[in-house]
Amino acid sequence: QVHFVESGGGLVQPGGSLRLSCVLSGDTLDGYTIGWFRRTPGKNNEGVACVSSSDGNTYYADSVKGRVTISRDNGKKTAYLEMNFLKPEDTGIYKCARGPNRARCDSLFFGSWGQGTQVTVSS
Repeated sequence: QVHFVESGGGLVQPGGSLRLSCVLSGDTLDGYTIGWFRRTPGKNNEGVACVSSSDGNTYYADSVKGRVTISRDNGKKTAYLEMNFLKPEDTGIYKCARGPNRARCDSLFFGSWGQGTQVTVSS
């Protein structure tokens, strides 16, 4: 079964940084939009950031703009989420998924979900 395996989460103080990674088990990233989503107490599968395949266009949720960078390495079948200046409200389970090229960054269009990695921002 094709799915992502996420890593890189952990406990970090407010203002800190984390780099999340997700590797696709099986198949390919080519031709797919890759997205990072998070589940928080207030929101389920909120689209944090997405990157398309054909032109590399990116989308960022307003809540993370300027603090987060999404990237991908198709050869390694890996996507990354660099997060800086983390806030307590960034706490949640972060998951990777893939969707059709240029898909809107909405979890309804995405599949091949991983189990996620926990990010906790707390002093």
